Amino acid sequence: MKYANAPGLPPLLRDFVSHELAIKNKSELTVDEYALDLTLFFRFLKGQRGDPSAETPDNVDISDIDIEFLRKITLMDAYAFLSYCKSERNNDAAARARKTSSIRSFFKYLCVQRKLLDENPMQELETPRLKKTQPKYLTLEESLRLLASVDGENKERDYCILTLFLNCGLRLAELVSINYTDIKDNNTLTITGKGNKQRTVYLNDACITAIKNYMAVRPVDMVPQKDKNALFLSSRRQRISPKTVQHIVYHYLDKCGLGDRGLSVHKLRHTAATLMYQHGNVDVLVLKEILGHENLGTTEIYTHIVDEQLQKASNANPLAAVKQKTD
Repeated sequence: MKYANAPGLPPLLRDFVSHELAIKNKSELTVDEYALDLTLFFRFLKGQRGDPSAETPDNVDISDIDIEFLRKITLMDAYAFLSYCKSERNNDAAARARKTSSIRSFFKYLCVQRKLLDENPMQELETPRLKKTQPKYLTLEESLRLLASVDGENKERDYCILTLFLNCGLRLAELVSINYTDIKDNNTLTITGKGNKQRTVYLNDACITAIKNYMAVRPVDMVPQKDKNALFLSSRRQRISPKTVQHIVYHYLDKCGLGDRGLSVHKLRHTAATLMYQHGNVDVLVLKEILGHENLGTTEIYTHIVDEQLQKASNANPLAAVKQKTD
């Protein structure tokens, strides 16, 4: 955690990120984002209040921020900060929405958990409106083309990686953290997802075969002790990194002619969900459990994809424009 462990954090901010990590069971990535967002917020406020060091905002000392400073922060201060993030830092709505969430969570902690504030000034802080966009994904034919493009020295490993993404809908962090000991005799895989929440993934025949083929050639010698149980290893015989997996996926997307579609590792997760919903008649509640979503609303975006396709199919009917003649 780069930001959550930074030496210059105010004590109350350090207490907050520890609480979110240990008690709320938030992921290390999430608490690091909290620390980054709130550090920027406090530096902005010091600049607004005439702190001489604010001429170089990235180096403003915030270690002295205490509860008296925090009690003076208003809702308008937060909106001024979000306006600054948009105009000066070119943050899009999603980035500003994340900062809004960080600020709200921190002040809720001060008010509810620590009871250091009589009222929460951020209770009414609104989240920037996000544009609703449909997720990009591969069709069934494109998915088959991607799998068929795999070759080379590490073809068993790379094919297994793509197969797990496309069949199980794993997140990148989930895939690289898999140990082969997580695979059980009943062909299930225990996944540790966001917030260290575990779920069981059932492996189909394609996944089982791909794993067996890879394990038959997976290196066993000269693997560091810390990585000896890792399912996927790099060419250096260490646990494969997220960056390496991303490179593998981009390589095969380019190779099979899909590199100009704006696709990514996460889009393979979208693909798995969409294919299960479209072709497997998987109920949206079951899909929610497979993907490890906390909220059903996150999963329902895949039902919208199908609704949109149905509408397009209806409009494509050659009789769509034929109307009854009137006298």
